[in-house]
Amino acid sequence: MTIKGIIAKKLGMSIIYDDNGKVLPVTVVQAGPCTVTQVKTIAKDGYDSVQVGFSEAKNINKPQAGHQERSGGKFSILQEFESDLSCEPEVGQEITSEIFSEVKKVKVSGTSKGRGFSGGVRRYGFKGGPKTHGQSDRHRAIGSIGAGSSPGRVWPGQKMPGHYGNARSTVKGLRVVKVDSVNNIILIKGAIPGYNGSTLRVDIQS
Repeated sequence: MTIKGIIAKKLGMSIIYDDNGKVLPVTVVQAGPCTVTQVKTIAKDGYDSVQVGFSEAKNINKPQAGHQERSGGKFSILQEFESDLSCEPEVGQEITSEIFSEVKKVKVSGTSKGRGFSGGVRRYGFKGGPKTHGQSDRHRAIGSIGAGSSPGRVWPGQKMPGHYGNARSTVKGLRVVKVDSVNNIILIKGAIPGYNGSTLRVDIQS
C-alpha cells in the first residue's frame, strides 16, 4: 500500500554533513508508526482515503473505542490521507517511515509556537518610531492605524499588537535528507512549525 502521508512527532533540530562536507540543518522527526483505523471508499463514503491513528491513548470515550476496536489499538490522534487503494489497505495495518524511502519532497503541517500577546515589532517586524528628537515612549509603537475624517475608523485586518503564534502552519517543498526505517526517524532539511514534542502531519509531495 502506498499512503501519501503519516502522523509524526517533532523531536528537535540537528546538523548533518552531506557527501561534499557541507553542513545541513535538519529537523529530526519521528514518523509513526501509525495504524490504519479505517478505509474509506467512494462506494461507501463518497471518497477514497485511509484513516490512521497515532500516539497511544490511556482513555478514550466509548464511541471512539468502538470505532478503533478493529484496529487493535487506542489512539489519541486520527488523520486521513490519500492512498493508492489498488493495493487494498486493511484495518490494523502498520504504516512506518519506509513510505518516505524514495520521497524527495514533503509538506509539513503543525501548530506554531505560541508567543502570547505581542507588539507590532515582534509580531510583524515593524520598524518602530524615531529614536531621537525627544521621543521617549514611541520606540516600539506601531504608528498611525488609519486616516482621520475619511474613513474615520480602523480598517478591518489592520496589523496591530495581538495574539502571536499558536496557529496552524504549513511549510511546503521541504527535502527529505535521510530515512532511518529501523527507528522510524526521518531527517527533513530546515525548520518546521511547532515545539519539540509537538504533533505533525507529513504529506508526500509529487
